[in-house]
Amino acid sequence: MKEESVYCFKCRHFYITWDKFFPYGCKAMGFKSKEISSAVVQQSSGTKCLYFEKKEA
Repeated sequence: MKEESVYCFKCRHFYITWDKFFPYGCKAMGFKSKEISSAVVQQSSGTKCLYFEKKEA
């Protein structure tokens, strides 16, 4: 069975920064990046993001 990927835009920790060089941020992990946060986590750790929490509507 294929593991579901994390969608940062639906996570309560994800935010868009004002930094044009690092436009995506994660409050849970405390970093900004050029790529979507979950992609950075996947590339560096080899696992999906464990801090994902769905936003309340």
